[in-house]
Amino acid sequence: MLIPCGLILLGVLLLVLGGETMLRGAVGLATLLKLTPAVIGLTVVAAGTSVPELAVSAMASYQGSSEIAVANVIGSNIFNITVILGLCALFRPIAIIGNTIRLEYPVLLLVTFLGVVLEHDGKISRLDGLLFITFYVGFTAYLVRLVRRQVSSEEAAKLKAEVTELTPVAERPRVWICLALLTAGVAFLGIGANVTVNGAVQLARLLGWSERVIGLTIVSAGTGLPEVVASVISSVRGRSDVAVGNVIGSNLFNILGVLGFSSLAAPLPVDPQLVSTDAWWMLGITVLLFPLLWSGRQIIRAEGLLLLGVYCFYISRLLIQ
Repeated sequence: MLIPCGLILLGVLLLVLGGETMLRGAVGLATLLKLTPAVIGLTVVAAGTSVPELAVSAMASYQGSSEIAVANVIGSNIFNITVILGLCALFRPIAIIGNTIRLEYPVLLLVTFLGVVLEHDGKISRLDGLLFITFYVGFTAYLVRLVRRQVSSEEAAKLKAEVTELTPVAERPRVWICLALLTAGVAFLGIGANVTVNGAVQLARLLGWSERVIGLTIVSAGTGLPEVVASVISSVRGRSDVAVGNVIGSNLFNILGVLGFSSLAAPLPVDPQLVSTDAWWMLGITVLLFPLLWSGRQIIRAEGLLLLGVYCFYISRLLIQ
């Protein structure tokens, strides 16, 4: 029991380290290419926090553990909305600004529903994966154009602040530093993903749990740590509005990017229980988010407690079953 738990812990630590290192290297290179902070924030930073999920799901798909690959995405999306937004709201009510309600949330709801529908036949094919990736590229390109037209907006200022924090050095970054960070990050992610998947499979066998349950609980919570850290720190610093953008961006990338690229590597069979229960939980929790965003244009502490309570109920029900 200790060995699989130790492997998972080591793997998650490597994933967090690798994701952060690779993100800083990628932001530095994007800055050297003279991309604007708005473009970097909506592309590199938005996808960067979900790199651990991508690494684990791709590795699980490659090793034939497709249950972990899909369960990791569903569990991460549930975890992001309930735990991350719940914790941030406890520290400070989360203000809702920018295009969150008018654009980003409706797209997340549509994509989540699309994911549930495409999983319903029991697999995510390469064609489904190509559709996901095309949708993600198209939506990101649209957001970049939108923000470029609103360069003086609050949204653009927020993105610039995020990019500045992630730039490797205060002045103009050097190419070799950025490349070294990028290479080290990819190496840590590869090793971390391999160790995490192996530990999860071993733990599932020892506990008699399915890979689905391990993916929905331990693996998804572990790969969600970068979003937890980034969002809680932003909330403590008085930038609680960042949390909603991080969660919506991460959830979009999880479905479109993680499932898209993982299914291109190999078609993903989907466990019938994921289709009949967990995918609908993911959709239901995404729907629940709308009234919380709309009411008073902020998520207050009581609503944060509600989200945390929903997650505890879901996990308890999952483990009891």
